[in-house]
Amino acid sequence: MNILITGGTGFLGRTLAQSLLQRGQLAGLPITTLALADLVAPSEPALTQDPRVQTHTGDLLSSLPGLMAAQRWDAVFHLASAVSGECEANFDLGLHANLDTTRALLDACRAQTTADHAPPLFFFSSSVAVFGSDPAIPLPAVVRDNTLPTPQSSYGIHKFVCEQLVADYTRKGFIDGRAARLMTVSVRPGRPNGAASSFLSGLFREPLAGQPSACPVDLDTEVALSSPTNTIAGILAVVEANREAFGGRTAINLPALTVSVRQMLQALQDLAGPEVMALIREVPDAGVKNIVQAWPSRFESPRAAALGLSPDPDFGSVLHQYVQHHAEAVTHPAARQRLGL
Repeated sequence: MNILITGGTGFLGRTLAQSLLQRGQLAGLPITTLALADLVAPSEPALTQDPRVQTHTGDLLSSLPGLMAAQRWDAVFHLASAVSGECEANFDLGLHANLDTTRALLDACRAQTTADHAPPLFFFSSSVAVFGSDPAIPLPAVVRDNTLPTPQSSYGIHKFVCEQLVADYTRKGFIDGRAARLMTVSVRPGRPNGAASSFLSGLFREPLAGQPSACPVDLDTEVALSSPTNTIAGILAVVEANREAFGGRTAINLPALTVSVRQMLQALQDLAGPEVMALIREVPDAGVKNIVQAWPSRFESPRAAALGLSPDPDFGSVLHQYVQHHAEAVTHPAARQRLGL
């Protein structure tokens, strides 16, 4: 099986790639080629030294002709996008990176579908940002599988439009498409990005590394989260489900852990102690607050449950996962001593 991951050197792309390489197969078929397309090449030895891995760098829209001519792809994971804060700050960037590129990638996959080559599996990474509260259709307290998306940001609009394109290309038999709405992924390692939700990793990653961090929202703000491990498990379950199990062509909501920022900070203090907590201060940011509070925080997702998926049990377990997988990033002396690192 030949697999392409766009956004392949971003955090989720790298994590997905490493998971696929460790499995060695997707949907029961051995992985022959795993291509990572992104603006930069990967640096992890697990990716650079594996003979199955190819890298393609540059703007995805510009490089698509060569990328698609190089190989027929059996599965495409489309993770690349401009994130929420970027789309609000630069409208044209959002259109280019999200709408134009997705449409071109779908057409390239369509061109590869022939009598001798079945439609490729196509996974589209959508977001809970497709939901919002519209004056005509207020957001319900709990988002269910049949809740109508009414996005209130450019990023959310882009994701919802692309969901519909994936559904229609699937209806026409051009691809075998699956779209899943991902929750905010926390805790992400590395550096902050332009997403409005970036602070939901930075509040924990930076203090554990001995760096200050700012909380831009009210502490009682509730959010819907998923750990990296749970997110990757959800993506793979969606891709490997047959069409009957997936249930139609509408995007699926992955499971969500609902937790307040206050509860998250309490979990950090329980894990790492007051010295780490002292590095966090409240610095309100109206722009971030307005975006984040427009997103839903409570979900009921029976479609995901039917695929065997469930939310993380609590935020403490999410923090333990981060420490276990990224112990080298925990450099605060008091945290290291408390955690036995």
